[in-house]
Amino acid sequence: MQVNRDYYIIERMEWNQYLKELDEEFEIKLTNEQLDRLTSLNDSLSLKDANEVYKPLTQLISIYRENYKNLERKRSNFFGITGEIPPFIIGIAGGVAVGKSTTARLLKLFLAQAYPDLNVELITTDGFLYPNAVLEEKGLMDRKGFPESYDMDALETFLTDVKSNKKEISYPKYSHSIYDIVKDEENVLQDPQILIVEGINVLQTTENNTVYMSDFWDLSVYVDAEEEQIEEWFYQRFNLLLDQAKDSPNDFYYQFTQVPSEKAMARAEYTWHNINLINLKEYILPTRNRANIVIHKEKNHYINELWIKKY
Repeated sequence: MQVNRDYYIIERMEWNQYLKELDEEFEIKLTNEQLDRLTSLNDSLSLKDANEVYKPLTQLISIYRENYKNLERKRSNFFGITGEIPPFIIGIAGGVAVGKSTTARLLKLFLAQAYPDLNVELITTDGFLYPNAVLEEKGLMDRKGFPESYDMDALETFLTDVKSNKKEISYPKYSHSIYDIVKDEENVLQDPQILIVEGINVLQTTENNTVYMSDFWDLSVYVDAEEEQIEEWFYQRFNLLLDQAKDSPNDFYYQFTQVPSEKAMARAEYTWHNINLINLKEYILPTRNRANIVIHKEKNHYINELWIKKY
């Protein structure tokens, strides 16, 4: 185990030994069919890797949750407070195309099996982006994904409602195929006991810097990789999205299938260098040190290290 100022750095071979130390009652199963459904478009994860990394990680998360539950109970007893324990919220951050969604979906599946009596839910912060019409009006379309493109006040209100044990909470629905908020449709979150919130901005501050999103997380995870590797994955994902959209005129990416491939890739390169890379360097990567756990990837999305916060 290596150590830096803030983290214990556990290499993959060392992490694998924790798989042998799982509690016997901690029964988690994953099939290839489930993994195929859960894995993001350009992500790569074998059944063996999923089990070796995410089963011990799920048990570690259960330790955090038990500590959270015990603290809430003892504090309530001390003050004579009655009522339900607020939901345990896990924030998952990281750059575009790094594989946050795969991590979030796997943890949802594993935690639902580890806690069959609890309602485990997952949302993304995409629904809290301003609609494209608003971004156009504000001159922010080329800043989509940057902090100012999110309605952080609405996200803060949503999370406050979750922590206040509100049983039914509506929030905007986002569609990647139209690259926009879906008009006149909403998602509804119903009574979660464990909530996973995934998005590039989950460790950032609100626009006026008065609230850190991390104030709401009982545990936070950052999915990490080197800049050059993320860029490669972004281009891979772009090409896969074009392939999916080629027969769907209503898909946002269809427009790029109607021009020469060189022009389409030029657009992808522009987006990477002028939007995603700047966002990564200036706003996303600087939040990594706020995470309790860092999942570090290398080539082919192979998880080679896990970093565990020392404090």
